[in-house]
Amino acid sequence: MSKRHLQLPHSGPTSGTGQPSGRPAGLAGRAITAAAARAGAPGGLRFTERQLYYETCRVLSPGSTLLRGRVPGTPAPVLRLPVFTRALEARGRETVPGLLPPLPESGARVGPRWPRERSEMPERSESSELSESSQFSEFSEAYSEPDVYDYGLPRLLMCQDRSIAGMLLANHVHLEAACPVFAAEDALPLDPRLLAALRRAEGATVYVLHDASPAGLALPAHVRSGLGPVPGVRVVSLGLAPRHAAALRLPTGRGPAPGPAALAALPAALRPREAHWLAEGRFAEVAAVPPDRLLRTVLRLTRGPRPPRDSLWSGLRGLRGAGFMTWPAA
Repeated sequence: MSKRHLQLPHSGPTSGTGQPSGRPAGLAGRAITAAAARAGAPGGLRFTERQLYYETCRVLSPGSTLLRGRVPGTPAPVLRLPVFTRALEARGRETVPGLLPPLPESGARVGPRWPRERSEMPERSESSELSESSQFSEFSEAYSEPDVYDYGLPRLLMCQDRSIAGMLLANHVHLEAACPVFAAEDALPLDPRLLAALRRAEGATVYVLHDASPAGLALPAHVRSGLGPVPGVRVVSLGLAPRHAAALRLPTGRGPAPGPAALAALPAALRPREAHWLAEGRFAEVAAVPPDRLLRTVLRLTRGPRPPRDSLWSGLRGLRGAGFMTWPAA
C-alpha cells in the first residue's frame, strides 16, 4: 500500500466528506433508489442513513466498485453529504425500504463516555445529526433478562458507532453469532454481571469494531483498560485500519490533523504509511463498508471457523458405530 493509494485529491475542501459537486438533487434522488436496493440485498437487510449515503456514492461512481480488491485506494466521495440529505428529505426517509429510523439520544450512563471526535467525522447537516437517533429500543433491551448473565459469555462485540451497533442488532447478528452487541459509549464501564459472565467463560474475547481514525484505533486499548483486572479475556480489534480502507477502496474524509497525544496513542502495529495517513487527518468510517459485506465479516470473525460439513458417506460411516438401528455389521 503506497501513500499515493491512500491520498485524496487535493482539490476541493480539506475537511468534511466529499468535494463540491454540481450533481443536481434529482440525480441524487434517483441514485438513492438504486442505492437502497443494493444496500438491502440480499434478503432485505436493514441499514443506516450513513450507510445509504456511502452506497449512493458507489452508485454514482461505479468505477470504484469495479476496482475494489484490484487497485487499492481511498477515493473521495462523489456526492456531498448536504446534497444527499436534501435529496433524502425530499423523497421522504419513511419511503426508503430497509432504512432504519433515527437513533434516540443515549440514556444515562455509568462512568465516562467514550468520545467520538466530531472534528474527525464528515460534516453533517442538522437533519443528518437527527438521523442518528432510533433503532435502539432493542439495543437497550436485548440483554436485559437477568438469567442471561448466569452463564459464561465467550464473546462480546463493542462498536464505536452507536448506529452501526443498532444496525447489527436490527439484522440479528447478536443471535446468529451468539454474541451481545453494544455501543462502547453506552456500555463502558461494563456491567459487573457481564464481567462475571466473561470470566466464567475462561478465554472470552471482546471484539471491537471501530473507524480508521485516531479515536477509533485507540478504542481497543480503552476497552482493555475499561475491563479492569479480568484474567483470560482478550480484546481483539476487528478494524477498520487504514490498510483495510485502501483494500476496500472506501470513501474517506479529511479533518483537522490529530495532536501529538492522539498520535502517541496509535497502535504500534500500524505501518508507517498508515500512521502518516492518519497524521494528515484522514479517516474512514465503518459505515462506508457495504452492509452485506460488513455483516458477513462480523459474523465470520465473531463466530470463528465453521465445522466441516458432513457428507452423505461420512454420515453413513458414522451410523455403523452408533448402535441401535444402525448399519448391520454382517
